[in-house]
Amino acid sequence: MKENFKSLKHLLDVAAGRVKADLLIKNCRIVDVCSGEIREGEIAIAGQQIAAADAPGLYEGEVEIDAQGLYALPALIDAHIHVESSMCTPEELSRLLVPLGTGTLIADPHEIVNVAGREGLDYMRRAAAKAALHIEYLLPSCVPATPFEHAGATITAEDMEEILEDPELRGLAEFMNFPGIVNASEDSLNKLLAAKDRGKLIDGHSPGLSGKALNAYASAGILADHECSTVAEMQERIARGMFVLLRRGSACHDLDRLLPGVTAENSRRCLLCSDDRQAHTILSEGHLDDHLRRCVRAGLDPLTAIRMATLNTAEAFGLKDRGALVPGRRADITLMQDLRDFKAVQVFLDGREAARDGRYLLPVERADDRAVKASVHLKDFSEARFRLPLKSDRVHVIEIQPGGVLSKNTIAKVQRNVAGDFIPDPSADIIKVAVVERHKLTGNVAVGLLKGYGLKEGAVALSIAHDSHNVIVAGRNDHDMALAVEALVRMGGGVALVNKGQILGEMPLPVAGLMSDQSGEWVAEKLAEVNRIAVEKLGVNPHIEPVMTLCFMSLPVIPELKLTDMGLFDVTRFSFIPLEAE
Repeated sequence: MKENFKSLKHLLDVAAGRVKADLLIKNCRIVDVCSGEIREGEIAIAGQQIAAADAPGLYEGEVEIDAQGLYALPALIDAHIHVESSMCTPEELSRLLVPLGTGTLIADPHEIVNVAGREGLDYMRRAAAKAALHIEYLLPSCVPATPFEHAGATITAEDMEEILEDPELRGLAEFMNFPGIVNASEDSLNKLLAAKDRGKLIDGHSPGLSGKALNAYASAGILADHECSTVAEMQERIARGMFVLLRRGSACHDLDRLLPGVTAENSRRCLLCSDDRQAHTILSEGHLDDHLRRCVRAGLDPLTAIRMATLNTAEAFGLKDRGALVPGRRADITLMQDLRDFKAVQVFLDGREAARDGRYLLPVERADDRAVKASVHLKDFSEARFRLPLKSDRVHVIEIQPGGVLSKNTIAKVQRNVAGDFIPDPSADIIKVAVVERHKLTGNVAVGLLKGYGLKEGAVALSIAHDSHNVIVAGRNDHDMALAVEALVRMGGGVALVNKGQILGEMPLPVAGLMSDQSGEWVAEKLAEVNRIAVEKLGVNPHIEPVMTLCFMSLPVIPELKLTDMGLFDVTRFSFIPLEAE
């Protein structure tokens, strides 16, 4: 939204009552997040902006809508999300989220930029321009996420200096290399300065950080953190001037644990975010409307909760043109039935009705995605690459912790054949997991061991493997693992399930190997299908989500033990370790 003389004059003429509003929403209950009150009134809209949110009877409109007592809220703002994790393109995600009352996303295109570099960022921005949803991108700060894996691109501090000259990029996205900041590494400091020197914000990511290390992280000017898992961690960050993002996504459910820590005194430092929210979760549970329901059920005052999804986020991220229903702001308005269930009845974005009764009213136009397709490239790959020779039968095992993305470094005793190679014990829940590099033709294949996945036969392979998104595959035998990986190459990325040499299920994700070019409903149904097959036919643990859980087992910034294409990585030590235990 860019103001010019003509639009500014029209806004002032409408606000002063000299001309009729383009649109007048009458008979609504205005939720005023600035004053903290709810009042009967009407909203006058001039072009894309609010001219007035005032008492009834003051204005006339060229078009008038009777809201019949519905609550008028600012359209909701997600403080941190990865669009790619929905497995939908930005245009399709807009179709899913706007009918739920969401108007803006603060988005980190970290996933696709790690796959496709600046071409990935350019594609996401082109796609966002096609969406009614306002998608505000931050520049990924860690590409690759760490030096301990191979990504599809590298963005240096020098690259950032050029890219951040773009006024539409608001800053650096979650700075995941928190050890780099705490230890004042040259590369990290140069990246921080690339943002600071241009007046850009820096978002955070600091799981488990505390005390002096957290002081160092906050001293760097980190704005916020979405990795709090306890109230104590939340309070520690607020006390250091940081905003805390209360997260509920498809994998990470921290919101309910953190809500008891929200008080009247600290609520203005609290924001709501989803981080990673898949299409099936959106279609079954909602988006920020789900967060609001949970907040109110937990006893939070509805207006406080609404602020956490609107004004707080707008102010934290410098979005001065939205977040409240006041004159001069964007006419991003959600009409809701009540402040308990938060069901959106009508949604207006930039003064235009975008959704009604759960239906997206605008056409879905898609951006050209050819530059980010055909992204799975392997070198010297064969079934033999999954052989796992061991010098000892006592090994480090990645043990899945249900309910999140954390894993445990477990010592286990395993079986070996006469050559010393690992052989799976049918009675034990320890299987092979491998990461196959898919970007730079390095030929890297790293093999480790996984516990808690529950796989009893066959293999599951994905081209989604946070954060560098190489191929990750878990399996009971090398042959099925290889067939699953080869299926991903054929599809251009996605999900493949194999058993006894037969493909049981596939989910193509041809857009960077991360997103579908189909509808959100197709994505939800297909993901449900592959998850069901994984549980019912391959025996994956029914208490975890097969795809979402596996894709996080290569994330080397979340404790304790993960696997990258370069080997087994101990996140607590921030170093590689051998498979064999001492």
